[in-house]
Amino acid sequence: MHPLRSALAAALVGLLALTLSPAVSPATADHVKGAPGPIHAGNTFGWYQHGVFRQEFIGPKPAFWKKKGRGIVRTQNGMLTLMTTQRGSVSATLDLKGHTYGRWEIRMRARTLGKVKGGKPFKVVTELVPAGTRDQHCGGRDIGLENFTLGSNTVKSYVHTLPNSSYRGFKGRHLRNDRWHTYAVEVAEDHISWFVDAHVVHTERREAALDPVPRQLKFELRAQDGKLMHPARMQMDWMRYWSMKARNERSIKAPQFELSTFNGAC
Repeated sequence: MHPLRSALAAALVGLLALTLSPAVSPATADHVKGAPGPIHAGNTFGWYQHGVFRQEFIGPKPAFWKKKGRGIVRTQNGMLTLMTTQRGSVSATLDLKGHTYGRWEIRMRARTLGKVKGGKPFKVVTELVPAGTRDQHCGGRDIGLENFTLGSNTVKSYVHTLPNSSYRGFKGRHLRNDRWHTYAVEVAEDHISWFVDAHVVHTERREAALDPVPRQLKFELRAQDGKLMHPARMQMDWMRYWSMKARNERSIKAPQFELSTFNGAC
């Protein structure tokens, strides 16, 4: 075949393949059936432009990650790892100056390590909690990036406000053992938005839900009080904090939360 004709034929084949391929932009792709990979809210919405506090969890665990409860908190293969015993919760809280506003994002996975007779599954929880020595109000001022029970496929996000309000939403996700997902929250003066795998899933603008208090990140494997539990592991590949200086490059329009009650506040 003439060289020019061969080149034209190859070009046509490439164009046809491109035309027939399911081109889906990362921001609208459905990640329910697969891991989200490098796509996350920070690069999808343009937050990275103005500084970042980042943790890659390479090397020894920094002293500002404070452990509480029974179990292990350590860095392992470039991940912050929480491992439980058969009883009681274990958590790791970032013991640094908190932020009232900003964006927080994590890449996380979890798994049940084994089953014991009569055991219960752990809850996997990532929250923003009042920073420093501020009153924790038994969770009454927490913002939940994600909260789900191991073995389920529904993840919950929320904001708790005093005295006992809970603005919350639920999202179906593929949450089987060691399935990576990214979770983020943007806390601004006039709204709070939640993101799962680079998708904005809720934006809450009601004034009663906007509770300005400096907060900091907390990871937890939460046990049922007094119950025997199936041992579990929670691992964070990375975490980020950005300020609100950069404007969102995409719309954050999304449904508001369902208003309910949080009876655990004190």
